[in-house]
Amino acid sequence: MNSRKTQLQAFERLLDIMDDLREKCPWDKKQTMQTLRHLTIEETYELGDAILDNDLSEVKKELGDLLLHIVFYAKIGSETNDFDMADVCNEICDKLIHRHPHIYSDVVVKDEEEVKQNWEKLKLKEGKKSVLEGVPKSLPALVKASRIQDKVKGVGFDWEESHQVWDKVQEELEELQVEVEAGDQDKIEAEFGDVLFSMINYARFLNVNPEDALERTNKKFIKRFQYLESKAGELGKPLMDMTLAEMDVFWEEAKKL
Repeated sequence: MNSRKTQLQAFERLLDIMDDLREKCPWDKKQTMQTLRHLTIEETYELGDAILDNDLSEVKKELGDLLLHIVFYAKIGSETNDFDMADVCNEICDKLIHRHPHIYSDVVVKDEEEVKQNWEKLKLKEGKKSVLEGVPKSLPALVKASRIQDKVKGVGFDWEESHQVWDKVQEELEELQVEVEAGDQDKIEAEFGDVLFSMINYARFLNVNPEDALERTNKKFIKRFQYLESKAGELGKPLMDMTLAEMDVFWEEAKKL
């Protein structure tokens, strides 16, 4: 692996290139934080895909793309004299030192869970009115639910045993069924949301990341469906002309692969 000196030289090289691009490239000169935002989100998801695929070569590339965006935002901030890359680095360094008193002070913790609890307590002492302020509003709903549950757990608002959570899942399913039978669409949606929220909660007690679990199923479904499409193509028969029974034959084949 590269030495710290080499790593710092590489980072300085990136900063120099960013200066050049901002000054000389027509596209880079036009960008603002607002125009970069959706691209940054896209890059983050691409990194997530590479991590789920365990493709370390791709992880390295996507980390570079994401780092470029961070440097880009810092460069824009420096042009308005609001902040620069040093301010960004020092801000996170100061926060990490403050939030890790068990490393940089004399606080003693017994395990990871206590570290997380102290983290949330320190955030409240810093002036945050709610432990949920740190959950971005624009997060996808499934990820947001998971983060909400993690946050409140940090201050002790949580179930004690996994069977209690499973009982809650079953309770929510029964309530959903009642509303399905009643046919009130608004209440069906509300109860369906409660079922999903409780399932995400149960995932925590199983040490399962619900986002990763669902994406794993997505990938599995895509692979099987594309096998079905390829087999239909070999027969020269469009899927829409096949019966469900015919499609199910290939679906079962795909499951065995």
